[in-house]
Amino acid sequence: QAALLAAQRLQYRLHRAGIAWGTSGSGALCGRYPMPVMRKSQYRWQMTQPVPATTPMTGCNPTGRSSILWESLRELPAAGENFGFLLWRKRNCCLL
Repeated sequence: QAALLAAQRLQYRLHRAGIAWGTSGSGALCGRYPMPVMRKSQYRWQMTQPVPATTPMTGCNPTGRSSILWESLRELPAAGENFGFLLWRKRNCCLL
């Protein structure tokens, strides 16, 4: 559970530093915009390592949701085992 929390904190710091921009909402219809405070509904997380999350219950989970159910029993008792997460980002586009 600490691995997901560290990844989400890093994403928040990227927003605060101006590296990650907003891509959802009415302000992002035709491009990105600066978003110093991260919107939780813009991102979803999916575990890829060590055990991939592929079922609908454990699939893509939003930032802020408790990870007890979908991250439990996924840590293998091997030294040096790292976690991997796939970050999905919501993007609004305008169609001309």
